[in-house]
Amino acid sequence: MRALRLREWKSEPVLEEVPVPEPGPGQVLVQVGAAGACHSDLHLMHEFEPGTLPWSPPFTLGHENAGWVHTLGDGVTGLAVGQAVAVVGAWGCGSCEHCLDGLETYCERPDLAPVPGGGGGLGLDGGMAEFLLVPAARHLVPIPDGLEVVDAAPLTDAALTPYHAVRRSLGKLRPGSTAVVIGVGGLGHLGVQVLKAITAARVIAVDGRDAARVAATEHGADLVLDPGPDTAAQIREATGGRGADVVLDFVGSDETLATAAACVRQLGDITIVGIAGGTLPVSFFGLPYEASVQTTYWGNRRELVAVLDLAARGLLRADTTIYPLEDAVTAYDDLAHGRVTGRAVIVPNDAFTG
Repeated sequence: MRALRLREWKSEPVLEEVPVPEPGPGQVLVQVGAAGACHSDLHLMHEFEPGTLPWSPPFTLGHENAGWVHTLGDGVTGLAVGQAVAVVGAWGCGSCEHCLDGLETYCERPDLAPVPGGGGGLGLDGGMAEFLLVPAARHLVPIPDGLEVVDAAPLTDAALTPYHAVRRSLGKLRPGSTAVVIGVGGLGHLGVQVLKAITAARVIAVDGRDAARVAATEHGADLVLDPGPDTAAQIREATGGRGADVVLDFVGSDETLATAAACVRQLGDITIVGIAGGTLPVSFFGLPYEASVQTTYWGNRRELVAVLDLAARGLLRADTTIYPLEDAVTAYDDLAHGRVTGRAVIVPNDAFTG
């Protein structure tokens, strides 16, 4: 089968032929219908040094995956061949306290996990291939009626990650509250939608790109701003001087974090989602009183079930550009140079062929 492989750190991926995996006991072979190209993959290709992560190349890229059950390993129940499924991307040990609570992103026994702190496309072979071997049936979620495989795939990260971040601050997103989304790209445009779908907050979106600001408006943002030296002041003016109850930074640069700190309200939340490498100095007088700062990583299976339900009901939709597998390298080049609005999605198979 064809697979897009990252052979080593600081290199471009290569499309090559590899054997089709065979599922062992408890495993599932998925015929991949679609795999999202994530901006974090660019960091893997261009920035990470050997030893930065507890795993390393070579592996097949693609951690946003959906497709159809192709082959069931011995002992697998509850799934049927040909069934449309989305893949939960983080693969923990399944037995530590966090995993048993469904938080496999925060697995505390990496020595027992298939790959420490990763999953398919992150240390193990992912979905930029015709088939994907999933190590346990619990990592698969049936796709509900009304949602196509190609639409479900990018939601497994690009919607799940903001959903998890928003859900963490739900108690502060009551009627009369304000949420700020910084960066309306692959994750941010879905962050706006998640806020509108599950909270009563007013949503302010900040992005320097014309197309992104248009997308933010189309997806329900109440106010859209161009970033600049007056952005925080504009947010405070729009909130009657109080500031934002929750700031979701989908960029994570020095500049965006400074904006977040300048516009957050007392008792508010700053959630850093983007991994642009910025830092936020924290001191007693550096933030409003009782403002909280946190990072989040991805989301869990229960949350993906909710995300897919929202999408099937028409409340979430990823803006996508579709590429065949043979053009996957082009997709990443387009992503790196800002030519993709929303999410790039690679399609290895456009129908089940079991």
